[in-house]
Amino acid sequence: MPIKEAIDQSNQSSDSEDIARQLRKERESRNWSLSQLAVQSGVSKGTISKIERGEASPTAVVLSRLAAAFGFTLAGFLLKAEDSGDPVTRSAQQPEWTDPETHYKRRQIFAKADHPIDLTAIEFPPNQKIKFPAAAFGARRHLIYVQTGQITIRIGDDAHRLTAGDSIGINVLTDVSFENETDAPCFYLVATAK
Repeated sequence: MPIKEAIDQSNQSSDSEDIARQLRKERESRNWSLSQLAVQSGVSKGTISKIERGEASPTAVVLSRLAAAFGFTLAGFLLKAEDSGDPVTRSAQQPEWTDPETHYKRRQIFAKADHPIDLTAIEFPPNQKIKFPAAAFGARRHLIYVQTGQITIRIGDDAHRLTAGDSIGINVLTDVSFENETDAPCFYLVATAK
């Protein structure tokens, strides 16, 4: 089932506020200055400051770098920002986030701090590419299942083209890029195990 075509501004604003609040909370809990987080993440101090003040929405790559600096995957960081503590995740409560640069959309179908598996639905736009650093995957294992469309996943130097019904496991610590070289979106699920 495709992720909603559009996210209303109030949800997007709320998501940005949750991310800003969690970013500030994680940084302050470690007694890190903006400069220290910038060094740890490779993200500029000015960018971090704008995100924390809600003046900028981070891209998937920037958010992955910030999450990795705290020892989280992208999904793990967003989980902390979005988790209500309820063991049931209703469809209407599944948080969505859109990368402002590529318009990559993710819906967190299931993620709980006390459960070993997360499930995320991704809508990857046509003619887009995102490269995640190795640290973004942490020590977690990822299983990707393509529902519709086509995507090329590059794990280090190896390229894997997947189409509907194909799946791939990612168990390595290396840079991974996702590329949709077609004119249609690709919809896939990502199961992540701790």
